[in-house]
Amino acid sequence: MGPFEKGEKAKVNKCEDRNCPVHGSLRTRGAILEGVVVSTKPKSTAVIQLDYYRKVKKYDRLEKRRGRLSVHVPACMVAVVGDRITVMECRKVSKTKSHVLLQKGKG
Repeated sequence: MGPFEKGEKAKVNKCEDRNCPVHGSLRTRGAILEGVVVSTKPKSTAVIQLDYYRKVKKYDRLEKRRGRLSVHVPACMVAVVGDRITVMECRKVSKTKSHVLLQKGKG
């Protein structure tokens, strides 16, 4: 069903977006990721940047890497460039979006 409790649904603004995990019928599953918003130009979409480490076997060291992810932003939530947000995997919402915004973190 997702990470939302019944009490939390009342706290969030009401929306008519069917791809909203709180008010709509979008089910979430799988990975929960945290990243920083780098763009909000497309409508109801945010591009987030994920920082992670990858081990280099030859040198037995870690290297820092970055990845980008397109995320669906429901009508009841707002994402601004620079925000740290939590996203969760869901079914494909569009060609490039398979994650949805859950909550804004501290950023």
